[in-house]
Amino acid sequence: MPSELTSENFKTEVLESSIPIVIKAYATWCGPCIQMTPVFQEVAKQFIGKVKFLELNVDQARDLAINFGITSIPTIIFIKSGNIVDKQMGYMDTQTLLQAVNLFIK
Repeated sequence: MPSELTSENFKTEVLESSIPIVIKAYATWCGPCIQMTPVFQEVAKQFIGKVKFLELNVDQARDLAINFGITSIPTIIFIKSGNIVDKQMGYMDTQTLLQAVNLFIK
């Protein structure tokens, strides 16, 4: 199950992570974000121990949303060694997200 990313746990969850990270930026009022929640959870199950999946509520962690340059939600952010390597905006179905994560970790 993806963990919630906050300003308080950013350092330990992202900067100190030894594995790649996939973050879903969302808001509770965003329809496509809500639809993507089970997709994100399903894909996360397939990468346990290989990729860390986190969720970022843009309303509750506005500072992180600004730092990540979030302009649209849902946005999926791919991070390696504390650096953003890719960002993809919009809803993704399971197959699309799975392909994106597989490309990211190669």
